[in-house]
Amino acid sequence: MKLFQRQFSLPPYQRGFHIITSLILEHLPEIQEIDVGMLQVFIKHTSASLTINENADPTVREDFESYINRFVPENEPYYKHNYEGSDDMPAHIKASLMGASVQVPVSNGKLNMGIWQGIYLCEHRNYASGRNIVLTLWGS
Repeated sequence: MKLFQRQFSLPPYQRGFHIITSLILEHLPEIQEIDVGMLQVFIKHTSASLTINENADPTVREDFESYINRFVPENEPYYKHNYEGSDDMPAHIKASLMGASVQVPVSNGKLNMGIWQGIYLCEHRNYASGRNIVLTLWGS
């Protein structure tokens, strides 16, 4: 069994949903050494998240942003944690709802995802800096 772990920083992204699959693969060339395995992608932040969804039509990502903003609105009077602005507490809630990691099977040196699937960075802050990602790959 082989085991690889890599950490890298994403550049700053604007608020919204962004496909980062190719950036992940750029930082993990060792994936080509794995015939059968698993990749875990973990984000080291509490106001951004990760998910897997449609990688072709950008309107899907726009709809995600619209929906999540209605589901978890800003400026609610019951939010107490708003030290960093009106998007502060909503960003934490969104990140918890969507999750801090995804796992993807690896087969024959490639991510074994559906043809229309991609890994998203879900940026929930208006003015976020770069995000730190940890990749853990294992298999044989």
